[in-house]
Amino acid sequence: MITLYDCATAPSPRRARILLAEKGVAHATVQIDLRQGEQLGEAFRQVNPQCTVPALRTDDGLLLTDNAAIAAWLEARFPQPPLLGGTPQEKAAIASWNWRVEFEGLLAIAEALRNSAPAMANRALPGPVDYAQIPELAQRGLARTRQFFAMLDERLADRDFVAADRFSVADITAVVAVDFARVVKLRPDERHPHLQRWRAAMAQRASMSL
Repeated sequence: MITLYDCATAPSPRRARILLAEKGVAHATVQIDLRQGEQLGEAFRQVNPQCTVPALRTDDGLLLTDNAAIAAWLEARFPQPPLLGGTPQEKAAIASWNWRVEFEGLLAIAEALRNSAPAMANRALPGPVDYAQIPELAQRGLARTRQFFAMLDERLADRDFVAADRFSVADITAVVAVDFARVVKLRPDERHPHLQRWRAAMAQRASMSL
C-alpha cells in the first residue's frame, strides 16, 4: 500500500494530495501535526530524517521525501493522465513553470510567513536545524508575492493553464501557492482578473477541495 505522510493544514503536502487525486491513486494517509512539532519527534525522524512533509512510502518500500521525487515517481508508475507533459516541448514548459511557481511563489510566501510569525520564531526554515527569523526577509517575501501574482496574471491573460495547453503539475503548484498566500493576507484581487478566472476554473476540479 502506498502511504502519504501528510499535514492537512500545510501547503507542501497538499500538492502531493492533489497529484494523487488527479492520478486516481489509492493510498493510506498518516497525519503529522506540524503545529505540535510532531515532524521533529523521534518517531517521524525514523521515517524522514529531514523532518518534513510530504513523504511518500511507495508500494515497494521506497521512501520519497519531497514533491519533486513524488511527482516523478507517480508519473512513471501511473502515467495517465500525463501531468508532467507528453511531448518534449510540454515536459520542458511544465518543468520550467513548475520551478518558477515554486521559486517565485511558494518560496516567497514561505519567506514572508516564516520570518514574521511568532509561532515560527527560531524556525525560519523547515527541517531539523533551527534558524533565526530575519524580519527584512518577511518584507521582501511580501513584495515577491505581489510580483508573483502580477506575473501569473500576465501569463494567464490568454491561457487556460499555466504551462501547457492542458492541466499539469504546474497548475497544481500554482493553485497551492495562490491559496497559501492567504496566510500572509495576500489574495488575487481586481488587479488580477486572469488569475481570478483561472483559479475559479481550477475550483471545478474535485481534487482542489483536498
